[in-house]
Amino acid sequence: MEENQIQNKVARKKVYTGQVVSDKMDKTIVVAVSKRALHPLYKKYVKQTKKVKAHDANNEAHLGDTVRVIECRPVSKEKTWRLMEIVERAK
Repeated sequence: MEENQIQNKVARKKVYTGQVVSDKMDKTIVVAVSKRALHPLYKKYVKQTKKVKAHDANNEAHLGDTVRVIECRPVSKEKTWRLMEIVERAK
């Protein structure tokens, strides 16, 4: 294989920033990731929210914190993200 083909096979992991909406599970947080997308017909920006479950090994993040999560191998049935860092603590 050429060097260019090898570089194309290495996938970059997705990184999302969002707010913790639940921390009731052990070693798991639910993060709401919001983005603004242009509606194709009406040309208006609409807010879209996606909830992802992330692995928080030390139970560091709490409700309302702004966190950064990164893609990883499946930890459980629904957990395919892990906590990367806590950007801002809730007040």
